[in-house]
Amino acid sequence: MTPPDVPFFSAIAADQGAAAVSSCPPPGLTVITKRADFLRAARARRQGAGCFMLQARNRDDGDAGIRVGFTCSKKVGNAVARNRAKRRLREIARLLLPDLGQPGWDYVLIGRKDVTAARDFVALQDDLRTAVRKIHRTRK
Repeated sequence: MTPPDVPFFSAIAADQGAAAVSSCPPPGLTVITKRADFLRAARARRQGAGCFMLQARNRDDGDAGIRVGFTCSKKVGNAVARNRAKRRLREIARLLLPDLGQPGWDYVLIGRKDVTAARDFVALQDDLRTAVRKIHRTRK
């Protein structure tokens, strides 16, 4: 029980200590925030992955970092459903893109209605691996 003069959330934060989860992307990944960058990615390569759509483009601007963006339209559902889908997409990107992505590329993951939030997490990771491989294979 917390003392009456200590706010409840402060007591919870003290219990968690410094091990609280950070929402920062891992080294080498930068989050895309500008609309123009999303539009440029929309005009580039795209690959359906069953439970999401992956758009990718080579920036050719000299910046060697990997950038990633996430979006879910209102078709995905209410705010709770959209946020859940984006959280899952952010996590698979955090786990896989530093190794699978190529430096100098932008990746945008677009959530799909009902399937992004409901798909098994391991299958979601496999979908991203497959989509990134298909995006980067040489075209003839």
